[in-house]
Amino acid sequence: MLARMDDPICPLCLRPIPADVPQSLHHLTPKLRGGKGGPTVLMHHICHKEVHAALSEAELARRYNTPEALRSHPRLARFAAWVARRPPAFLSKVPGRRGRG
Repeated sequence: MLARMDDPICPLCLRPIPADVPQSLHHLTPKLRGGKGGPTVLMHHICHKEVHAALSEAELARRYNTPEALRSHPRLARFAAWVARRPPAFLSKVPGRRGRG
């Protein structure tokens, strides 16, 4: 699973997203908060799971509805720095909603 130059880049961890690794589309404004049909970004599945473990739908809609805002959240910034040191195909379990700060 080597990254290619034309692989999309995950907006959270800024690593390439090879076609053969788990990936997800993230609605920048959650569908339940009016984001149905709105902009989406492609993310590693592990990064997408971390976003939803760290933030509620209301927080995502209100404050964290851009890639830059997601990267500025303390928990997501720590996660992004940690996962950025792993290969693009890295998989791991994502902790639950504990310690959301």
